[in-house]
Amino acid sequence: MGQKLYVGNLPYDLPEEEIRTIFSACGQVTSVRLITDRDTGRPKGFGFVEMSTDAEAAEAVQKLNGSTVGNRKLVVSEARPMEKRGPGGPGGDR
Repeated sequence: MGQKLYVGNLPYDLPEEEIRTIFSACGQVTSVRLITDRDTGRPKGFGFVEMSTDAEAAEAVQKLNGSTVGNRKLVVSEARPMEKRGPGGPGGDR
Protein backbone atom coordinates (compact mmCIF):
# COMPACT_ATOMS: atom_id res chain seq x y z
CA MET A 1 0.00 0.00 0.00
CA GLY A 2 1.41 3.34 -1.00
CA GLN A 3 1.07 6.53 0.97
CA LYS A 4 -0.61 8.45 -1.87
CA LEU A 5 -4.33 7.85 -2.26
CA TYR A 6 -6.74 8.56 -5.09
CA VAL A 7 -10.00 10.10 -3.88
CA GLY A 8 -12.84 10.14 -6.38
CA ASN A 9 -16.48 11.16 -6.57
CA LEU A 10 -15.86 14.22 -4.40
CA PRO A 11 -18.55 16.91 -4.14
CA TYR A 12 -17.42 19.74 -6.42
CA ASP A 13 -17.77 22.34 -3.65
CA LEU A 14 -15.77 20.42 -1.00
CA PRO A 15 -12.77 22.49 0.14
CA GLU A 16 -9.28 21.03 0.71
CA GLU A 17 -9.50 21.80 4.43
CA GLU A 18 -12.55 19.57 4.83
CA ILE A 19 -10.87 16.72 2.96
CA ARG A 20 -7.86 17.10 5.24
CA THR A 21 -10.16 16.93 8.28
CA ILE A 22 -11.93 13.80 7.01
CA PHE A 23 -8.67 11.95 6.32
CA SER A 24 -6.93 13.13 9.50
CA ALA A 25 -9.26 10.83 11.44
CA CYS A 26 -7.09 8.01 10.02
CA GLY A 27 -3.69 9.61 10.65
CA GLN A 28 -1.42 12.46 9.60
CA VAL A 29 -2.25 13.99 6.22
CA THR A 30 0.88 15.31 4.51
CA SER A 31 -0.82 16.82 1.45
CA VAL A 32 -4.14 17.27 -0.34
CA ARG A 33 -4.33 18.05 -4.05
CA LEU A 34 -7.63 18.64 -5.83
CA ILE A 35 -7.60 18.34 -9.60
CA THR A 36 -9.12 21.20 -11.56
CA ASP A 37 -9.96 21.71 -15.21
CA ARG A 38 -7.09 23.62 -16.80
CA ASP A 39 -9.41 25.71 -18.97
CA THR A 40 -12.13 26.64 -16.46
CA GLY A 41 -10.32 26.17 -13.13
CA ARG A 42 -13.36 24.29 -11.80
CA PRO A 43 -12.87 21.14 -9.69
CA LYS A 44 -13.12 17.83 -11.55
CA GLY A 45 -14.44 15.88 -8.54
CA PHE A 46 -11.29 13.95 -7.68
CA GLY A 47 -7.92 14.46 -6.10
CA PHE A 48 -5.06 12.92 -4.16
CA VAL A 49 -4.32 12.68 -0.45
CA GLU A 50 -0.93 11.69 0.95
CA MET A 51 -0.78 10.03 4.35
CA SER A 52 2.40 9.91 6.43
CA THR A 53 2.57 6.09 6.67
CA ASP A 54 1.42 3.05 4.71
CA ALA A 55 -0.62 1.88 7.72
CA GLU A 56 -2.51 5.19 7.86
CA ALA A 57 -3.14 5.02 4.11
CA ALA A 58 -4.50 1.47 4.43
CA GLU A 59 -6.76 2.56 7.30
CA ALA A 60 -8.08 5.48 5.24
CA VAL A 61 -8.93 3.17 2.32
CA GLN A 62 -10.68 0.72 4.64
CA LYS A 63 -12.66 3.35 6.58
CA LEU A 64 -13.40 5.95 3.91
CA ASN A 65 -13.92 4.02 0.65
CA GLY A 66 -17.70 3.97 0.11
CA SER A 67 -18.39 6.51 2.85
CA THR A 68 -20.80 9.34 2.07
CA VAL A 69 -19.71 12.98 1.97
CA GLY A 70 -22.48 15.37 1.04
CA ASN A 71 -24.68 13.17 -1.12
CA ARG A 72 -21.81 11.32 -2.80
CA LYS A 73 -20.07 8.01 -2.02
CA LEU A 74 -16.31 8.45 -1.97
CA VAL A 75 -13.97 6.20 -3.92
CA VAL A 76 -10.68 5.87 -2.02
CA SER A 77 -7.88 3.65 -3.30
CA GLU A 78 -4.13 3.50 -3.62
CA ALA A 79 -3.01 5.92 -6.31
CA ARG A 80 -1.46 4.35 -9.39
CA PRO A 81 1.52 5.90 -11.17
CA MET A 82 0.53 8.32 -13.90
CA GLU A 83 0.54 6.64 -17.31
CA LYS A 84 2.57 8.17 -20.09
CA ARG A 85 0.36 9.73 -22.71
CA GLY A 86 1.16 10.24 -26.34
CA PRO A 87 0.51 13.44 -28.21
CA GLY A 88 -3.13 14.33 -27.94
CA GLY A 89 -5.68 16.81 -29.09
CA PRO A 90 -6.24 18.18 -32.54
CA GLY A 91 -3.24 17.90 -34.81
CA GLY A 92 -1.57 15.18 -32.72
CA ASP A 93 0.27 12.27 -34.30
CA ARG A 94 -2.11 9.74 -35.74
